[in-house]
This record gives sequence, C-alpha cells and structure tokens, in this order.
Amino acid sequence: MGPVVLTQLATGLSVLAGAVFVKSVMDQNSMAGGPFPRCPTCNGTGRVSCLCSRWSDGDVGCRNCAGSGRMACSSCGGTGTGRPLPVRISAQRPPPPS
Repeated sequence: MGPVVLTQLATGLSVLAGAVFVKSVMDQNSMAGGPFPRCPTCNGTGRVSCLCSRWSDGDVGCRNCAGSGRMACSSCGGTGTGRPLPVRISAQRPPPPS
C-alpha cells in the first residue's frame, strides 16, 4: 500500500471513530433526559390525534395520518422533544468618539 492509501485509510478511520464518539455522547444525553425537555403537547411521543379523527363521523383516514388517526405533533415536529427557537442577534458598533 502506498502512502496515499494509508493516509486515506487513516482519515476514514478517524472520521468513523469521531462519529461513534458523537453517537455515544448523544445516547448518554438521551438516557439522562436529553438536552431538550419532552414536548408538552405530545408528552414526548411525537404524535397527536389527527384532525380527521376529531371532527369526523366515525371514519378515520386522511393524508396527514395515513389512516392511523395519529399525525406528527406540530409543536415539536414529530421529534418528541422541545426545540430551541432560533434567535437572530444583531450588534452594532458604537459610533467613534468625535
């Protein structure tokens, strides 16, 4: 094997080791309650009752739930955890002293 192949192999192995490390850290966070709290709307399940089952005359099934009567939670996007809100912070430099 030439030096280029060995370099590529070492790079690939280091990327793989990094991915395994990140996954293990994320698994530890999820076992300890995770970095984000449970969604209060769906109680962490990621699914809520579909609108077609709430206001129908007994039949269940629409495009949102595919006939299951449960659809993805709109508060958490189906993840079951709270999501941080994106915030844009703008800062301006003060005017130079005159």
